[in-house]
Amino acid sequence: MFTIDAHLDLSMNALEWNRDLRQPVDYLREREQGMTDKPDRAKATVSLPDLRRGNVGLVVATQIARYVAPDNPLPGWHSPEQAWAQTQGQRAWYEAMEAAGEIVQILDLAGLENHLALWNDGTPNDLKPVGYILSLEGADSIVTPAYVERAYQYGLRAIGPAHYGPGRYAQGTDATGFMGPAGHALLREMERFNIILDATHLCDDSFWEALDHFNGSVWASHNNCRALVNHNRQFSDEQLKELIARDAVIGGALDAWMMVPGWVRGQSTPEGTNCNLAVMIDHLDHICQLAGNARHVGIGSDLDGAFGKEQCPYDLETIADLQKIPDLLRQRGYTDGDIRGIMHGNWLRFLRQAWS
Repeated sequence: MFTIDAHLDLSMNALEWNRDLRQPVDYLREREQGMTDKPDRAKATVSLPDLRRGNVGLVVATQIARYVAPDNPLPGWHSPEQAWAQTQGQRAWYEAMEAAGEIVQILDLAGLENHLALWNDGTPNDLKPVGYILSLEGADSIVTPAYVERAYQYGLRAIGPAHYGPGRYAQGTDATGFMGPAGHALLREMERFNIILDATHLCDDSFWEALDHFNGSVWASHNNCRALVNHNRQFSDEQLKELIARDAVIGGALDAWMMVPGWVRGQSTPEGTNCNLAVMIDHLDHICQLAGNARHVGIGSDLDGAFGKEQCPYDLETIADLQKIPDLLRQRGYTDGDIRGIMHGNWLRFLRQAWS
């Protein structure tokens, strides 16, 4: 089944993990044998050939670079300008992959429909470019709100104002507090250029403030449910209901610590916590029960978002295994129409409305 994944850190993997994503996952793992600089070495799950093998023909792909103030212990850049430069290097990688015919940027409705026609023409996917919609995870690298226009011109179509910790425009995971005037200015520029607001990672205060001040399209590219894993990274039922009321789509994430309660990094294992793909269905189903339908959920896997096989469902070897999800949904009683919606249709409906 044609599949959309609404959150993949492709350029981060290419540049910071030094992975040639044109190669199969098996090759990436073999090349990293013996490396210890990152906990997920030799445990990759994402590559362009494996996306094609899994019929994942469209993704939301990120730029990401955090600014850190002197008192911020998180890793990041020491000025917004440095963070901007990092995202431009990531952009250059996407452009190089486009030039090589590996990917194609989706900018508007016409491009979306043309890409869907290509991927559903009945021919093998082996040589088809993977479509990508460019998103910015954390807005720290937007030097001033005036940079939003520059980013829109090179194809940025979604922005998450915050990532982890305190941000320049909003407060993120494990932080508290509001957006303030700079954040409001960012939202106005996003609205002016019809850029999607990605609510993922916004702390509770900034989440409600953002939705109060933004009148454009909102999604949550990769988020699970606080009712099942009680952490501020997840959305509460009240937040999920607000997103549903805004006709948002929420992408289920496959990072084990977001899926099962009590995960301890570096100690817990997917097998030991019974973390499998069915657990993501639990989170999706919880949102469907709140909504009363299956129109507001999709996949936003976050696979290889600084974790690998050691911290994802044990029954997923590579991203191609997203194709196991339709059968799991059938086992829960979801209809074929619902399943098509979750695998691709809900994201497509959202984009067609946002870009109309």
